[in-house]
Amino acid sequence: MDSKNLLIAFITVHIQKFCNMPQTKPIVSIENVVASASVDQKMDLNEIVRNFPDVEYHPDQFPGLVFRLKVPKTATLIFTSGKMVCTGAKSEELSRKAVKTVVQKLRKGGIKVKKEATVTIQNIVASINLGGKIHLEQAARTLPRSMYEPEQFPGLIHRMLDPKTVILLFSSGKLVCTGAKKEDDVYRSVHNLHSLLEEKDLMIYD
Repeated sequence: MDSKNLLIAFITVHIQKFCNMPQTKPIVSIENVVASASVDQKMDLNEIVRNFPDVEYHPDQFPGLVFRLKVPKTATLIFTSGKMVCTGAKSEELSRKAVKTVVQKLRKGGIKVKKEATVTIQNIVASINLGGKIHLEQAARTLPRSMYEPEQFPGLIHRMLDPKTVILLFSSGKLVCTGAKKEDDVYRSVHNLHSLLEEKDLMIYD
């Protein structure tokens, strides 16, 4: 390689470092969205059971009724207070759609629901593959707000302040992000962490 190409290669490497440009693009998969909702009225769960025999309701074990949907594949807990918790959706949009569908089905089944449900996203859980391995022990010494006790748990727990999320890091380069309220926060958290790992030379690429 001549001196001109060596100079170009040198500049490229340093531009990457200064601009925090990761060498790989993380693969992010939203695994579960948890949303709370309310229809702002009391609900007769026994009436719902009579009209929808497929629902699950065991008040001696749990005060909520479980209303499952096949599309989108979710489980919505309904309480006598009119509050709901929807789990299992793969996106914010599908979570909101699931709650709306449950309310529509209740109405069609003869249950009086006066208002539309107000939905609030409480937690988004995502799995991530960074495309390379992580120097986990070194990361534990380098990353702020981190906890790593391999004899108890194989992953490093990193608490991010902005956005406010908790990320589990594994030496394989796999991550689990939890605590986000918006999908954008998941992607921002992953980008921030990946850039920091790159900057601190904590990534290993084959």
